[in-house]
Amino acid sequence: MIMNQVYLFFIFIANGVLIGILFDFFRILRKSFKTSDIVTYIEDFLFWILTGFSILYFMFVFNNGEIRLFMFLGIAVGITLYMLIFSSFLIKINVTIITFLKKVISKIIGIILIPFKFIKRLFFKPISFIFINIRKSSTNLYNNFMKITKKNKKIENNVKN
Repeated sequence: MIMNQVYLFFIFIANGVLIGILFDFFRILRKSFKTSDIVTYIEDFLFWILTGFSILYFMFVFNNGEIRLFMFLGIAVGITLYMLIFSSFLIKINVTIITFLKKVISKIIGIILIPFKFIKRLFFKPISFIFINIRKSSTNLYNNFMKITKKNKKIENNVKN
């Protein structure tokens, strides 16, 4: 009986470590990628759902669904041990790896996009040049038209007076 409870205690310590790893997974995501508030709320909700399922799964598989205080104590000990011993080390390593991978992927995408930048310069620069010149010409025509109409109004006013 006592050996069974000690065994369950260690099982729930392992469950606490798994919950700590899951918690750090979401912390790593938040440190590596900018997320909006809505995404953060969704991540939090997902964390608590997964944590609840994990605890319930361990309870039903290892203790036939019986709830004991020492199980929650084991979970707390597991989370605490994980956070004190492994958490900061694993977060630093994973954030560094993800940052490196983001840079590598960014460089690869930049290399892949080089031909498209060349095509853009080759085809779209002349078209934009034409549109810019049309706009300048139309602006000049409008300004000249306005000058002429102002001069005509002045002449008409002088003639009337």
